[in-house]
Amino acid sequence: MTMQKTILPMAAAFMLAAAAPVLSTAARATPVISKDATLPVGSELNAELLNQPTELFSMEMAGGKRSYLFNLGDMLFSSSAIFGGKARDAGMSCNSCHQQGASNPKLFVPGMSKKPGTFDTSGPFFNAKADNGVFDPVTTPSLRGAKYLAPYGHDGRIASLREFVRNVIVNEFAGAEPSGQVLDALVTYVNEISFLPNGKITSDGKLTAKAPDAARRGEAVFNKPFRHDATMSCATCHVANAAFVDRKVHDIGSGGFFKTKTLLNARFNAPYFHDGRYDTLDEVVAHFDSHFDLGLSQAERSDLVAYLDSVGDADRPFTPNTVAAEIDELADFASVLDVAIPARDAEVIRLTVDSVGAEWREVAEKFPDQKNTSIDGGLAERLKARAAVRDMVLALRRIAMAAQAGDFAEATSIYAEYKQTVAAVTPYLRTAEPWSLYNPAVHERHFTALRRLAELAK
Repeated sequence: MTMQKTILPMAAAFMLAAAAPVLSTAARATPVISKDATLPVGSELNAELLNQPTELFSMEMAGGKRSYLFNLGDMLFSSSAIFGGKARDAGMSCNSCHQQGASNPKLFVPGMSKKPGTFDTSGPFFNAKADNGVFDPVTTPSLRGAKYLAPYGHDGRIASLREFVRNVIVNEFAGAEPSGQVLDALVTYVNEISFLPNGKITSDGKLTAKAPDAARRGEAVFNKPFRHDATMSCATCHVANAAFVDRKVHDIGSGGFFKTKTLLNARFNAPYFHDGRYDTLDEVVAHFDSHFDLGLSQAERSDLVAYLDSVGDADRPFTPNTVAAEIDELADFASVLDVAIPARDAEVIRLTVDSVGAEWREVAEKFPDQKNTSIDGGLAERLKARAAVRDMVLALRRIAMAAQAGDFAEATSIYAEYKQTVAAVTPYLRTAEPWSLYNPAVHERHFTALRRLAELAK
């Protein structure tokens, strides 16, 4: 995931030394503490994430494989190259708000967010042309199961996923009009993001034996007719065998008409409601009980929360980020060149080189150099890993230069060298992993020092 660039000014450098220095001046990190950074001071993109949201894809779960369009979309989803202006300068991407296709509960940009996990998509900071003059932050939704959840946008105003993706690029983040291929690729990728398996429910939304007794009692409450209207229940809108949605918008007392949210994997989608006003499922249940005058007892409320918690669970919600995982992902990203170079597709070659190069530079920063005194040992290994990454970034740049000159035979040759280089330097990265930010203990020391610095900078 590409994060924003954070540049520490001279004053902050002295503070860093006093607070157990953590990064070289070219490093990227959150929260933003420098007035020279692109994003406002105090912005948070959740760079501390070590255990990432698990990301599964429908075609692989069905025994299929990743297509060229899928890999292109996967790469573009993590690329700032498709955005414009400040978003691009900050290194933001679709993945910044939708981490691994999930939500980002810590996302916060002063002036654009009301609370963590919310963002004003029609505010002035990233695209002044889209500013509607109203401070109305909304949550950044999970994209799991997106192909089942049309229409799109919290109020369901956008009918197709393709138009939704275009709106994000052009209107929300001031990007250039994307090509048809770029849109096709991003839609292909998002359509494959699957709900996470959950052993507590069946494929048609019924509880299994793994669900607790409280959830079973809550299921009865969920299906219980409302006392003011016997034709309605929670299950009327949250249709269990249809991903717990009805694809309609409703007035649920939150300030307008908003579409029904899926309950699948919802345990990990806080804050809740379109504006993120509620942090817990208990608060959500209390709202519906009050607004619809359900007359639930405290026990029924608790059981209903247990039901929502079970339906919204996942067997493996998080996956550790490792050197091996990073290398595999970047191999998938770079594989786009297997098609783009022979096709002489200059646009895709440029996007791939820019995006994969940025990702490799992000990997390099996870092997801090000698300026980071919060890490003990392994300096030689870390420096060798950083040098290895530099070689790969330079090889990618040479591919772009050859393609720009129209010498696609040379680009093909350099790309072959690049793949050989990746294979050759992978052992260096794995050897240095114990002293890198992939190590939980090192990761904690690093970000503890950075948080201390952020406090001193206030």
